[in-house]
Amino acid sequence: MNICMHLIITGRVQGVCFRIMTKKEAEKCKISGWVKNRIDGTVETVLEGKKKQVELMVKWCKNGPQGAKVIKVDENMKEFTGEFNGFKIIY
Repeated sequence: MNICMHLIITGRVQGVCFRIMTKKEAEKCKISGWVKNRIDGTVETVLEGKKKQVELMVKWCKNGPQGAKVIKVDENMKEFTGEFNGFKIIY
């Protein structure tokens, strides 16, 4: 089963390679979607793929890369669309 998860990640998540490492982890898990920094200092990501793999990515995002300090992750399940081709960083 494929799912789509939208996350807003709060904490020390900018300036710690969060986007780059999210992309690497997503590609390793064969997840499609995107990640971007938001003006309010949070990181936003959309993850699409097999349920188990997306759940692994959500778990990873709750810790983030070395140097990050994740305080909160807002999770919102979305309808799977299959619209994404690969995983990209939005600047």
